[in-house]
Amino acid sequence: MDTKLTEITVVGDDDTGLLARITSLLFENNINIEDLDQEVKDDVFRMTMRVDTSEMDCSENELEDDLATLCEELDVDARVRFTDGDECESVAVLVTKESHCLQALLEEAESGELGADIDVVIGNHAKLQPLAEKHDVPFHDIGDEEGVPDEDELIELLDKYDVDLIALARYIRILSPDVVFRYQNRIINVHPSLLPAFPGAAAYMQAIEEGVRIAGVTAHYVTPDLDQGPIITQRAFNVPDDATEAELEERGQPLEADALIEAIKLHLNNDIIAGKGRTNVQADDTELGLPEEITELNPDGPVDKDSVKAQNLAEPADD
Repeated sequence: MDTKLTEITVVGDDDTGLLARITSLLFENNINIEDLDQEVKDDVFRMTMRVDTSEMDCSENELEDDLATLCEELDVDARVRFTDGDECESVAVLVTKESHCLQALLEEAESGELGADIDVVIGNHAKLQPLAEKHDVPFHDIGDEEGVPDEDELIELLDKYDVDLIALARYIRILSPDVVFRYQNRIINVHPSLLPAFPGAAAYMQAIEEGVRIAGVTAHYVTPDLDQGPIITQRAFNVPDDATEAELEERGQPLEADALIEAIKLHLNNDIIAGKGRTNVQADDTELGLPEEITELNPDGPVDKDSVKAQNLAEPADD
């Protein structure tokens, strides 16, 4: 019988005996653990297991109920994700005030090119609510007057809409481990720099201050460490000597949307393997960085005036 991989994620306090209790429950139901990964950040514990449920002695609902009962006793949260692979993924988009990435995502989803449904837009401000509603997508504002989000409400909404993937469309807030751990390798952010350079805020201004000649954008998986997650796609552009921050934003914003959409499509098509701090992309017909014609223009060895002059002298003149 073929292996049927199911993902189980447990988030909460790191209590002694937690692993033993959960693995015992799986063993009792004839479920084999194929892979197990653990992490602790800011006193929040995460355990992600990929298990084979092809020959389990219970139904999917029974497994979820038994895990929920056990984890309630252990005071942790457990999520079970059965990956049948044939259903359309549900995407939630998190936003703040910038509209360009959200607009591009909504149009891509409406055209059917995204390969998934955007089921909800969640913001820490209400500014983009009209844009979401224009495209008939529910909008929820989880921010207070200062834009500080209520992450308990965020988690409840993600559960309500049964979200598979979260896209951060210029969501200018740091997600806590409580959220990130529940959606390991299922949150994609776009950052306005060629990471790992210029993480955090004001990336375009950092590029100007450092005098770089080439800047860009990066779409990456989100981890608890700020802008350090595995890189998926990047785009680049030249920085003029006298460029202002606003001018770099004008150059970068269309690329932000492009890189984010490309990364989401790769994820939805199961073309990305993430591990050990980086990604391996399986698709051959996608643009991860600069266009191929740029590579062809670059020299394949050192170039100086003398070598170019010698090459020109060696070439026969045209008649």
